[in-house]
Amino acid sequence: MFALKKRDPFSELSTLHKEMDELFRRTFGSMLPGMFRGEWYPSIESYIKDRTLHVKADIPGVDPKDVDISIMGNELTIKGERKAERKEEKEGEYFFCETSYGSFERTVTLPEGVDTDKVHASYKNGVLEITMPVKAEMLPKKVSVEVEKESKEKAA
Repeated sequence: MFALKKRDPFSELSTLHKEMDELFRRTFGSMLPGMFRGEWYPSIESYIKDRTLHVKADIPGVDPKDVDISIMGNELTIKGERKAERKEEKEGEYFFCETSYGSFERTVTLPEGVDTDKVHASYKNGVLEITMPVKAEMLPKKVSVEVEKESKEKAA
C-alpha cells in the first residue's frame, strides 16, 4: 500500500542551497585564504554495500575525540577542527602551505530507510567512517525487462 506525502518545494530549495554553498566553499575556499575564516571542507563519500550505508570523511590530522557527529531528522552532521601544530611563524618561511586548518562542518542528507538508532563510527588512517543499516525494503531492486518476440506478420 502506498501513502501519499505532502510535497514541500521549499525543502528541496533549502537542500540545494546547502549543497551549492558547500560546493562553492570547497572549490574556492583554498584559493582564497582567509575568506572563510579558517574553515575547510573534508571530502566525503557515501554508498550502500551489504545492506549498510557507509559515509566516509577524509579528516587527516583531526583528533577523533574532537569530532562531533549528530543526526537530526534525515541529516547527518559531522563537525570538528584541524588545529595547526606549528607555532606562530612568519609567512616568509614557507615554500608552500596548501593544508587547510580550522573548523569544519559537513551535512549529508540520509536516504530513506536507514536505521539511525544503530549508528557506528570508527576512525582509521585519517578516515572517519560512519555506518548504519538500511532496511531491506529500501534497497534498490533490479527490474528485468521482458522482451516480446515479433510476430512473423510484422517482420514481413
